[in-house]
Amino acid sequence: MKLVFDVILALALALAYMAQMLRWLRVLQREHYQASSMRRFLARWSSPQVASAKSVDRSKRGRPITLTHVFLIVFVIAVLAKLDALAVVVSVGYGALCPQGLSIKGRTSVLQWTRRLTTVFVVATVFAVIVALAGSVTGRPWLLALAMVWAVPLLLDVTTRLLEPNENRKAQAFVDLAVERLKKVQPRVVAITGSYGKTSTKNHLRDLLGAHDGVVASPRSFNNRAGLSRAINENLADATGIFIAEMGTFAEGEIAELCSWCPPEIAVITAIGPVHLERMKTLDVIERAKFEITGRARTVVVNIDDERLAQWPARLVEQGKRVRRVGSINPDASVRVVEDGARWQVYVEGEMVATMASQAGVQSTNLACAIGAALELDVELHEIVGRLNEVTVVANRSNVVRASSGVMVIDDTFNANPASAAAALRLLASLPIEGRRVVVTPGLIELGDDQHLENMNLAKRVTAYGAQLVVVGRTNAKPLMAGYEGTARRFDTRDEAVQWVRSTLIAGDGVLYLNDLPDHYP
Repeated sequence: MKLVFDVILALALALAYMAQMLRWLRVLQREHYQASSMRRFLARWSSPQVASAKSVDRSKRGRPITLTHVFLIVFVIAVLAKLDALAVVVSVGYGALCPQGLSIKGRTSVLQWTRRLTTVFVVATVFAVIVALAGSVTGRPWLLALAMVWAVPLLLDVTTRLLEPNENRKAQAFVDLAVERLKKVQPRVVAITGSYGKTSTKNHLRDLLGAHDGVVASPRSFNNRAGLSRAINENLADATGIFIAEMGTFAEGEIAELCSWCPPEIAVITAIGPVHLERMKTLDVIERAKFEITGRARTVVVNIDDERLAQWPARLVEQGKRVRRVGSINPDASVRVVEDGARWQVYVEGEMVATMASQAGVQSTNLACAIGAALELDVELHEIVGRLNEVTVVANRSNVVRASSGVMVIDDTFNANPASAAAALRLLASLPIEGRRVVVTPGLIELGDDQHLENMNLAKRVTAYGAQLVVVGRTNAKPLMAGYEGTARRFDTRDEAVQWVRSTLIAGDGVLYLNDLPDHYP
């Protein structure tokens, strides 16, 4: 009888362990296998401030307690009281149900069983089994097995770190192929970085170049070591004359490493802002990381509307670089795209060369960066001017459409920084909307110590524009609802918010979908 009971408990624990694994492997994959993400997201999902929309009223009376905390308290009591059967039951319940809201299957992303993910899972599970078996010879044989259920995020953290050197060696093989490909094709390389605006600038430059010299741009989000090498290996044809490479970073040294094997002739820097502050801590660190893109470039295109970037040209000239200053506001820019009501005026070296209707979703400074880069690629000015109307809006970045219901919809779900949020709100206010204006948002993330204040300020701007705030998710619910001067609606998921919008708004109303978080965020 005891054997049967032990087998049932073992199977229950194995299922609880698998449930935890499926949840946290998805988080690890979404966070690009950054080991430290396990601790950050465990802290997010375990926070007592993470309450569902249904517990908002309760949370006003006190700090809400999560199901994780309930299980943890009972588990500790059971272990101290030597109630091992209760400890097993609690651990199984925790593994199956927690963190509450972090689903096994996933709504916005499903688990992709790649070679790397499979390796992490197998190694971590082998380690967990060894630990569990080691506990079987102790006086309380279940304790170490229980610990493996509770310690899955830590287990994945350690396993990912142990496997990282081997993964780097494997990734280097693809980098080596990319280097050989670049040597064979010898395209002119334009590298673009910035806290925000780099994807839009990359696409605008591609639009302005047209079929000029066989232009290839790295696909969206292919801006790290693995993505950039893949973009080169898969997309660089023999006839490619210009390769536009978007370069992102989470830490100092990453862009320098990218440029060491994909050296740019022209570097473009769009902006310095509080993006990835959670990882990089200060704007000074972010600026140093972005400055790395200039190291091997002969020419640097700089958006001098940005206060920090306005200091770069002097440093770069001292280093012998050619500098092209661009912007929208700063009169010292050699390329300016000036907003004049519903039109833009394009100036090059102080002379107005074109006027065009402003386009919702296209930021004037990003367009100026693209024009500056095109000029540095020796494209004739008249060719650039002739293609200005071919510049397109990047998907999910301030795209404006009118739904069949007559509701004006702004899709800004891929923008997630204070500057773009402010621009999106201005766009919402500028549109000819006769009825209600609604902002649906989970708020802004990765802003470090500034995140709470920035989200409060975002909510205050929504109030100032006379819009209704709809809060999605739990990550920034507290500052958003505190900053909004009115009664904000609250939903746990974006799907619920969209359903409310579709059932509530009518012709003449307008809605801004500002940012969207994948569902591994609370």
